[in-house]
Amino acid sequence: MSRTVVLDTGVIAEYIDLSGTLHQQAEAIIESVRLGKLTAIITHPTLAETYYVSLRIYEKLGLAGSERRSQELVTWLYSSPNFKIAEPTLRLAILAGQIKTNFQVALTDAYVIAASQIYNGKPLFRKRESEMAKNISRLKKDYDILFLED
Repeated sequence: MSRTVVLDTGVIAEYIDLSGTLHQQAEAIIESVRLGKLTAIITHPTLAETYYVSLRIYEKLGLAGSERRSQELVTWLYSSPNFKIAEPTLRLAILAGQIKTNFQVALTDAYVIAASQIYNGKPLFRKRESEMAKNISRLKKDYDILFLED
C-alpha cells in the first residue's frame, strides 16, 4: 500500500461506527494515520459529507449531542497534523469534473480519486458503490483504487 491514502467518507463512517462490518479495517487505517505510519488526505467535499453522515450515525445510535459530536469529528480531521486537507485548487476541481464525466461516479468520489492523483496516493473507499460497478476494472487499473471490503 502506498504511504499516502485519500480517504472517502465511508472509511471515516466505518471508523466511528463501532458495530460497522468493516470497523476493524477502518480503525487500523485511522490508527496508522494517527501514529504517522500513513499519510491521509481528505478533500473538502469529504469533510462536508463526513459531518452529514456522522450526524446520522450518532442520531441512529441515540447519542446525546449528535451535532456537537459531528462538528468535533470534522474539526479533529481538519486540524489534526496527521491528516492533510487537499487544497481546493482549480486543478483539483477540473480533474474531479473529468473523472465524474468519464466514470459517472458520485462527485465526492470523483474528488477522492482526483486528489489521489494530485497527492500521489491511493484512493480508499469502504466498498464498491453501485455507480462504480460498471467501470470498476478501469478505475482499479487507472487509479489503483482500494476498498476496505477487500
